[in-house]
Amino acid sequence: MSQFPNDPTRPVRLEKAEAWRARGENPYPYSFDRSHTADALQTKYADLADDTLTEDNVTIAGRIVAMRNSGMFIVLDDGSNRIQVFSHKSVLSEAELEKLKLLDIGDWLGVKGVVRRTKRGELTVNTEALTILCKALRALPEKYHGLSDIETRYRQRYLDLITNEGSRTTLRQRSMAMQNIRHFLSEKGFLEVETPMLHTIAGGAVAKPFITHHNALDLEMFMRIAPELHLKRLIIGGLSDKVFEINRCFRNEGLSPKHNPEFTTLELYQAFADYHDMMDLAEGIVQFICQKMHGHLKVNYGETEISLEGPWPRRSMTDLVQEKTGVDFLALDVQEAQEAAKKLGLEIDAKMPWGKVVESVFAEHVEPTLIQPIHVMDLPFDISPLAKVHQKDPRLVERFETYVNGWEIADAFSELNDPMDQLNRFKAQMAAKDAGADEAHPMDEDFIVALEHGMPPTGGLGIGLDRLMMILTDAKSIRDVIAFPTMKPIVKD
Repeated sequence: MSQFPNDPTRPVRLEKAEAWRARGENPYPYSFDRSHTADALQTKYADLADDTLTEDNVTIAGRIVAMRNSGMFIVLDDGSNRIQVFSHKSVLSEAELEKLKLLDIGDWLGVKGVVRRTKRGELTVNTEALTILCKALRALPEKYHGLSDIETRYRQRYLDLITNEGSRTTLRQRSMAMQNIRHFLSEKGFLEVETPMLHTIAGGAVAKPFITHHNALDLEMFMRIAPELHLKRLIIGGLSDKVFEINRCFRNEGLSPKHNPEFTTLELYQAFADYHDMMDLAEGIVQFICQKMHGHLKVNYGETEISLEGPWPRRSMTDLVQEKTGVDFLALDVQEAQEAAKKLGLEIDAKMPWGKVVESVFAEHVEPTLIQPIHVMDLPFDISPLAKVHQKDPRLVERFETYVNGWEIADAFSELNDPMDQLNRFKAQMAAKDAGADEAHPMDEDFIVALEHGMPPTGGLGIGLDRLMMILTDAKSIRDVIAFPTMKPIVKD
């Protein structure tokens, strides 16, 4: 059975492609010399009066998105904007007029002609010559009224981009945000670096990896779940005291409106800094992007207005839990904490450590309420194998997570640089893995050796850029801000 979807217009379009060839014109030429984009013309002639013909000859190109009166009026979209093309027998030769019969919506067309504005105020190019640039063999969906089927939008993103200007705007905003992040960090002295995406140890975070195999080395390898340990090696090596990477990471987890197995994060490290410095930096990055994107620091996500103006509150996880539940988990041992969590309606495993219990209560009772930006500080030691112990309570670490709209968008530490402490943390993680915790952090002996060569006090920060872009663009799904999200394959009969 053919894997190509049926399109009843395709045979006719194939015949038209052959008709172009019969005319001696390649329906798929190699290049075209364009003088202006549609947007450039719309800007240049914004003040041109109605019913005015200029003497300006231009050459434009774009996809045909509308046709009227047998091609007399054509609307081209070149990605920058749209512009109307007028083709009339008073100007065109009979041979040029015949070309109009071979055109369809979706074709790419080159036009040479003179600029005018019609009586109705439409900026128009009066055609003098037509050049086929690409004969489309399939029709655009819904006669270019816009692609609304969600599955098709994500599976065939090119159709979504052709038919939905909103999707194009969102992905362009994402691109500009990446550029603005780089500009912001560069101005602060950060060096952009690249680290491996194939790891021999799935480290840097607590997550399930994707596993692959290197044939030549006969070696099991893992797709990167985080760049953390390699970036720290660069700090140790003295490449710079400030490094960052905008990186693709991969975690073998489920799909949801907030989760995609392949995602993008910003991760950075700054020597001689701690987690308080990282809070300032996280706020600065998000505010800078928002200001560049919207011109102000307020965004609407659905019906909710979110203010990104600083300073953002800084509250400890245990304080927030106590505020919402009335339970002071700092006053409880592990068994008491487990019982308190059960009374709050959580299913708690008897082997669950104190810190995991606190995190579970926080996720259930506090996290969904954190709509306005907030830094949740001083997380439990048990869930933080790479952060320094808190200076006032050994059950906690110097770590924060930033929440906006009830979502975690950033995670940061005062980074652990004591090699013996790190070794013991890894050993504890391995023991947890042996006990059934399949997401526990593996032992990384090479990283311990690197730490033993000395890493200065360092602050580290990671920002989930996909979720951040959802908030800044009012996107309802992470798939809206990723050009090609992971999709379950369609099973064909």
